[in-house]
Amino acid sequence: MADKKATLSVNGKTIELPVYSGTAGPDVIDVRGLVQEGLFTYDPGFVSTAACESQITYIDGSKGILLHRGYPIEQLAEKSDYLEVCYLLIYGELPTAAQAEKFRNTVKNHTMVHEQLNHFFNGFRRDAHPMAIMCGVVGALSAFYHDTMDFSDELHREIAAFRLIAKMPTLAAMCYKYSMGQPFMYPRNDLDYASNFLYMMFATPCENYQVNPVLARAMDRIFTLHADHEQNASTSTVRLAGSSGANPFACIASGIAALWGPAHGGANEAVLNMLMEIGDEERIPEFIERAKDKNDPFRLMGFGHRVYKNFDPRAKVMKKTCDEVLSELGCADDPLFRIAMKLEQIALEDPYFAEKKLYPNVDFYSGIILRAAGIPVSMFTVIFAMARTIGWFSHWHEMVSGPYRIGRPRQLYTGHTSREYPQK
Repeated sequence: MADKKATLSVNGKTIELPVYSGTAGPDVIDVRGLVQEGLFTYDPGFVSTAACESQITYIDGSKGILLHRGYPIEQLAEKSDYLEVCYLLIYGELPTAAQAEKFRNTVKNHTMVHEQLNHFFNGFRRDAHPMAIMCGVVGALSAFYHDTMDFSDELHREIAAFRLIAKMPTLAAMCYKYSMGQPFMYPRNDLDYASNFLYMMFATPCENYQVNPVLARAMDRIFTLHADHEQNASTSTVRLAGSSGANPFACIASGIAALWGPAHGGANEAVLNMLMEIGDEERIPEFIERAKDKNDPFRLMGFGHRVYKNFDPRAKVMKKTCDEVLSELGCADDPLFRIAMKLEQIALEDPYFAEKKLYPNVDFYSGIILRAAGIPVSMFTVIFAMARTIGWFSHWHEMVSGPYRIGRPRQLYTGHTSREYPQK
């Protein structure tokens, strides 16, 4: 029930529209009734449109707040781990010790993929981008696991969740191994989630591989900090695809495709490309001046955020993790890391960056961590997709758990009106 009303006057006619208030955030005006008046709203990019109701994630960009089910992201990153956050996003509450253990064990029991899926990779060129492969193999999961595809059934949705959470690290590592021409490594269920991913990425049958616990913890934090981010482009894509009744594997594949865009999931990859473009510490002042020049197309990647107008709440945790990883691996002499640290110092001290609120964001630090861990730039967005899968699934699950309608955005048509086909 709306507790307020908005009044819209169009062509001399007054229309009353319900106004709803959430538990946090701006009020929303319900414009659904406008179609009966022969009117649509116009909002390119949907920047002022609430396309759904959700209880999963809340962001206040002006205050630097990110909450998952009410819990601040800083607390989750410090006190929790990725699988516990997965449980929270799906079920709405943090697990008890017994629930957490059962959840982890169930995920571990789903880490292997169907053996026939291995042959699917052979259809891709060796030099194919890992994200292209991820789009294909995740979409193909529906061809292998179609035994539980009645998604009106809560149990079937839960099984799909376990399969996606558990198999995404396996598939991501397989994408990397395929591009390297190395054999796939089977998952090890004696390892935790992040350690298992690093093992499948870097182990070979030739020798024993010991996972560095500092890197494993850093990877788990990267997963946690990227788990969900409200109604962004890829999440909205998953919801729109799901509104047609598509299966969750296809919906997640559509989310991966949307994430692949450089304006969305490629930010930490862009950070490394920028550092390589700068190339030398002596050139930093040149690029700083270019960044300040409105007529220069160059932009400092990894600074500022479209949503967060003051600071990215994830960045503080990621900076601490970045410092831990660089210290552990002794990367102080790496030229790119020296450039990155100098840029960070300038951004935190230069009045121009403070005035524009161009603080280092989570992508700046995560890109540095991933490179330090030995992960190639082409895999950065794959890891982002792996982490974000739980957010995508949670939004899909929330939508299909209640009444929903197929998405059907409208348009402002500016093309030709009706015209006759010419005689020949």
